[in-house]
Amino acid sequence: VQLQASGGGLVQAGGSLRLSCAASGSISRINAMGWYRQAPGKQRELVALITGVAGGGSTNYADSVKGRFTISRDNAKKSVYLQMNGLKPEDTAVYYCNANILLTSTSRYNPYWGQGTQVTVSS
Repeated sequence: VQLQASGGGLVQAGGSLRLSCAASGSISRINAMGWYRQAPGKQRELVALITGVAGGGSTNYADSVKGRFTISRDNAKKSVYLQMNGLKPEDTAVYYCNANILLTSTSRYNPYWGQGTQVTVSS
């Protein structure tokens, strides 16, 4: 299984970016999907989470991004997205996608991580 993230880059404060993450491999089902970030010298933190079909696709956001970021998913494409508006310098970090995946060869969900994509917001 691979999670391929893309869409990071350099943007000025107040700008926007859209991150994408696509899962591939012998996947049976995908449960929750999310985005995390890790800034230099800090722990990885949850940015946004979206549940699977069973959870109704409900979303949850870190307080620091509420009202600015929007998470969405396309189950047919096995993909999750993060629309980031009103970016601030403190949003600068490496962003990682995460998904709880049930493989065709197993009977339980396991978490998988993408490779990370750098987001840099200049002031």
